[in-house]
Formats: sequence, structure tokens, C-alpha cells
Amino acid sequence: MKYSTKTGSLSEITTPCLVASLQTAERVARELGHRDTLNVAITDFSDKAGQAQSIALPSSSPIRRLLIAGGADATLAPEAYRKIVEAAARGLKGLRARSAVWTLTQTKVTDRGGHWKASLGLHVLSTTLYSFDQHKSISDDDAVIQLKTVQIHADARSHSSVRRAVREGNALKSGLDMARDLGNQPANVCNPNYLLRETRKLGRLDKVSVSSLNEKRMAELGMGAFLSVSQGSNTPGRMIIVNYKGGKRKDPPVVLVGKGITFDTGGISLKPPASMDEMKFDMCGAATVLGATRAAAEARLPINLITIVAAAENMPSGNASRPGDIVTSHSGKTVEILNTDAEGRLVLCDALSYAERFKPKAVVDVATLTGAVIVALGSHASAVFSKHDDLADELVAAGEYTGDRAWRMPLWDEYQTALKSNFADIPNIAGGGGGSIVAACFLSRFTESMRWAHIDIAGTAFQGGPQKGATGRPVALLFRYLVQQAGL
Repeated sequence: MKYSTKTGSLSEITTPCLVASLQTAERVARELGHRDTLNVAITDFSDKAGQAQSIALPSSSPIRRLLIAGGADATLAPEAYRKIVEAAARGLKGLRARSAVWTLTQTKVTDRGGHWKASLGLHVLSTTLYSFDQHKSISDDDAVIQLKTVQIHADARSHSSVRRAVREGNALKSGLDMARDLGNQPANVCNPNYLLRETRKLGRLDKVSVSSLNEKRMAELGMGAFLSVSQGSNTPGRMIIVNYKGGKRKDPPVVLVGKGITFDTGGISLKPPASMDEMKFDMCGAATVLGATRAAAEARLPINLITIVAAAENMPSGNASRPGDIVTSHSGKTVEILNTDAEGRLVLCDALSYAERFKPKAVVDVATLTGAVIVALGSHASAVFSKHDDLADELVAAGEYTGDRAWRMPLWDEYQTALKSNFADIPNIAGGGGGSIVAACFLSRFTESMRWAHIDIAGTAFQGGPQKGATGRPVALLFRYLVQQAGL
């Protein structure tokens, strides 16, 4: 599906579906001579935020259907506007229409302009209209007409900002789709080699190159922490590096690092069987940084960006690491592995140390790292950890702008005292509470020379239950952060 802009009088356009407020729908119906049809259809319609109603117009009408978004004629707070566009997107998903015109950027929102209104609408549409059916057998009877294009209506005053939002919205949709497709693939398809093959496709984009480190090269570089995770699997691990050179040659890059555990059994510290199928989502950190990279490249952002994916399987076998093993990381620090199910921080610490060679402007790692963060924040917000106030503020603000929200968590020195080992420089877990904070403290030991933030997405990267699947979060947050870094 693609997005574009549309201008001109609404009563003069031709479209299978017009998404509009009640007052706009009434005006268009009156100008088209279908006011009576509309009045009969909306007899029981509740014009409130969260409500939407589809109304078919006569076959002679150039607008075949009106989708009315309730509550869109009032001046709204941002959260109320989000509720309206979400309802409209859900209504649009159920229609058999190949295209639609979206007019909800006309709604007045307190302290928000046309770019934000269009951007939010496109983000919600991309999220709501996504589907993943690569492994389903769909008969012709089950097939539905897919929405191919959505045109965002803009007047002369807002056209420039809406056009920029549409350009960014198309790029974001591409990144979201990539992240969710990767996350939803089963682990017998999406292993480290598959991630590498899919990432290499990014090399077809302008100014993008892709390389990788195999296990032999990682051993030469002293990445013993990473290799302690991958050694239990028959599929070798990969360190994947994407280089997007959109900025000036000497500009320092932003570096994104993603945890790519394509399946996490827990290793020798085996997980309980309930919901273990969801451990295919343990590579969603990698999926989201790749999605954000794709969005940045397709939007042609004028920045330099390095993306590092630490891809491995965590499997139990005769070759797997044991609790109590001690390994040497790329940084030279030794790590005592007290729990093989705390593997994400082991692959990430070597990736973060490797990132230092790029002399980055900032480093942001993204990982489904701890169950503890779900206890703290549930599924509504990702957790941001950083000792750099400006970087943390930028990430949280990007989440607020997009609705892909995050909350800053403490990273105080007091928590560091839990990370003590009698036998190595640092253990990979610690007793007591604050598990997500202690995990971030572990990573901070490998980023002391860099401006760094960690985002724990264990609660936001995927949903369980009837809506099971990857969410694509926090691609929107990361893309907005990169747009800000580009000065746009």
C-alpha cells in the first residue's frame, strides 16, 4: 500500500471511499445530491470519538462510500485525535475498497499542526492495515480486496507539511512492514543466516552497504561473550553491519544495535514450555533497528547511520555454555555466565564494544531483554535507560510525537553494586529486584566511552493471545529520532 497527497474540492473527486468527519460528510453528500441517503443512514450514529460508520452511496456517485469518523469536528486533545484515527483505520480495514481519500488532517488538534496530524494518521493506518499471511493457504473465496492506496487530502495552507509527512509515512510503512515480517517468521525460517540474507536486500537501496562477521572472524576479534551464546546451535551466529551514508563524509554516525536471538530456549537454563513459541520474537530488537534503517534510507535522510545486528540462536546442546562458565568479551572484560537465559546482554555487549570503532555520535541499542520490564511498564511503554539526559530526552520525545511511547528508567550507580562476581570481572545476572535496570547496568559497562542509550522492548515488541504477532515497535520512535538528528 502506498500513500500520496490529494488536493481540490472533495465533491469533485472520484474515490471508492472518503474518510471524513460528520460535518464534512454531510457537506459532500449535500453537494452530490445524496443528503437523504446520508440522513437515513446516520439515524443511530453516535458522533463520538472511537465511533465510525460506513455508508454506501448510489452507484452513480463519484464517491461510492463515506466512512464517517465520530467526534472529528471538535477541537481535540492529541490522545482524542489518536482515538478517532484508530477507529477510522479499523473501519477502513473492513471495507472492500482499493483506494480511499483521507480528510482527517482537517480536524483541529490542540498544539499540533498538519505534519503531526498526517504523520499520526499514516502511522496508525500502517499499523492497523498490516497483515502477515505468508504461511497461510488462502482460497479465492477467502481472498479480500486489498487497499492499495490512501490519498491524504490537504488544502493549500497545509500541503507542504502534509506532503513531507506522506514521504516520511511511506518510508516508515516500509520499515514497519519489514520489522513485523521478520518478527512474525517462524524460527525454522528466520535464523541468523535468513536475517543476513534479508538484510543484504537493503544493499539495493541508495547509499547502503551490508557486511557481516562470521564466527571465525568474531573469534579472532575476541567476541567470546557472543560466541558463548551461538555455540549451542547448529546454525552459526552472525554479526551483521549495515552502513547508510546519507550525510557528509566526515559526519559521525548514529549507531543502532539490535538483539537478534532468532529463537531463545534459554539454553541449559531452559525456559518453561508455556508460551515458548513466542521466543521467536526475541529477535525483534534486530528487526526494529533494521526497519528503522530501511525507513531512513528510503526517506533519504541526510545522516550517516550504522546498524549492527547481533544474530544468534540460544539452544541447549552438548556444545552449549553452562552456568558458571567464564568467557572473555570483545572489550577484554571477563563475564561469568550464571544463567544462560540472560543471553541477550552477552551478544549485545560484544556488539556495543564493536560499535566504538565507528566513533559514533550516539549509540542506541534495542532489545527484548528482560521480563522484569514487563512487570514495571506492561505493554504500553518501552523502557529507556541512559546516563545521558539529552539522549534520553530525545528518544522519549520521539516516542511522544509518534505515539510509540517510552518511559525513562533509572540507571543509578547504586544498582551497579549488584554486579559482583568472585571469579570474573562481571556476572551476567544479579540477585534481588530491578532486573531490567541491572541488565542495563551490565550493558553500560561496555559503553563507558560512548553517548549511549538502551531501549528494552520486551513488553512492546509483540502481542500474545488472539492478536499474537510482532508490533513493529519501536520503529516509529527510532525513525522519528533519526529524522530529528537529520535536522528535519
